[in-house]
Amino acid sequence: MIKVTIKENNNLFEKVIMDGHALYDDFGKDIVCAAASSIVTTTVNGILSLKEDSLTYEYMEDSFVIDNISNDETTQKLIGNMVSLLRELQENYPKNINVK
Repeated sequence: MIKVTIKENNNLFEKVIMDGHALYDDFGKDIVCAAASSIVTTTVNGILSLKEDSLTYEYMEDSFVIDNISNDETTQKLIGNMVSLLRELQENYPKNINVK
């Protein structure tokens, strides 16, 4: 299962950690993994294209960490949209992704 942990403070996103594997299908055919990865990658790339210092990210073996998230309105809205999309994915595939 993919586990997404959202860290907030005063209703502002501070950190997002995504780790694990969806295990929906074989490697290369896993639509849940592809969807989650696309949502996160597109969001991070979009934010960084607007303002390079809006966040930091690190990809490790089985996890992706978004940290140092800027408090500016655009960055917060885009991270919020990302979280909403991941929660929607969770609604459709509750055995494969958990957002908390």
